[in-house]
Amino acid sequence: MGVVVATLVLQVVLPDDMALHPRWLLPSVSALLVVALLLVNPGRMSHFSAVERAISLPLVATVTAVNGASAAQLVYGIVTSSIGDRAGAVLVTGGIVYWTNIVAFSLWYWEFDRGGPGRRAAGRAEFPDLQFPQMADPDLAHRDWEPSYLDYLYFSFTNAAAFSPTDVMPLRIWAKMTMMLQAVISLILAVMVVSWAINNLK
Repeated sequence: MGVVVATLVLQVVLPDDMALHPRWLLPSVSALLVVALLLVNPGRMSHFSAVERAISLPLVATVTAVNGASAAQLVYGIVTSSIGDRAGAVLVTGGIVYWTNIVAFSLWYWEFDRGGPGRRAAGRAEFPDLQFPQMADPDLAHRDWEPSYLDYLYFSFTNAAAFSPTDVMPLRIWAKMTMMLQAVISLILAVMVVSWAINNLK
């Protein structure tokens, strides 16, 4: 939850003309959803909760949608040359959007792998959607090992950086398509933002 909150804070520091308006919408809605999540389950998730899932999925969808709109606005500004020649501001904005994209997709993986954290904790999913190295080799971890959120965050980061699977393999179609979408967004941001900013650095 701390990673999500910190990422939302980054949205507040976006340059005014590169942020979606009203600026308070994403932080306010997300803050309400985070508070609701903490009220429903203040500790470690140990069982499936329909209420918690009904709150967490809109939170992830909100962050994803707003960040996607920010990415589209940034790319549009680069293509139409409407963002001026502020290379530093564009790099900062691109970095924030890129990182938020990593966090958003890590939350999707966290929420849908084997039915979500509640079902994983309850052992209600028979087959994994994502195969971590610890699951493939019993010598690497205990038999009851389960991925934590940071495992999904690392997985999302490596997919965004390498544009392909690294040590975690997608086994289901939804996982493959989600990874492909994330890689496409990351590739567009990396190519458009970095190349434009380098050409405009002074």
